[in-house]
Amino acid sequence: MAGHIPGARNHPFTDNLADGRFLPAAVLRERYLHTLGAQRPAQAVCMCGSGVTACHTLLALEIAGLPGARLYGGSWSEWIRNPARPVAAGG
Repeated sequence: MAGHIPGARNHPFTDNLADGRFLPAAVLRERYLHTLGAQRPAQAVCMCGSGVTACHTLLALEIAGLPGARLYGGSWSEWIRNPARPVAAGG
């Protein structure tokens, strides 16, 4: 099913990399501060399609000096199993 959890922000894990390596911590920090906006890292919950690449995001946040985010391990594949949960579409 297409869509996302309402209020979710997109930060593809591939944006953490250049030539297959993590970007410098300062670059990651700047990018994640932009994605997080006013939200503190400790309030963030990372997810993806199945929970695997979200772990990459958690590591990038740690490298960036923005610790405390959590993982929603079930991610999108678990979220959509319950038709009572809201689904947002578009940007």
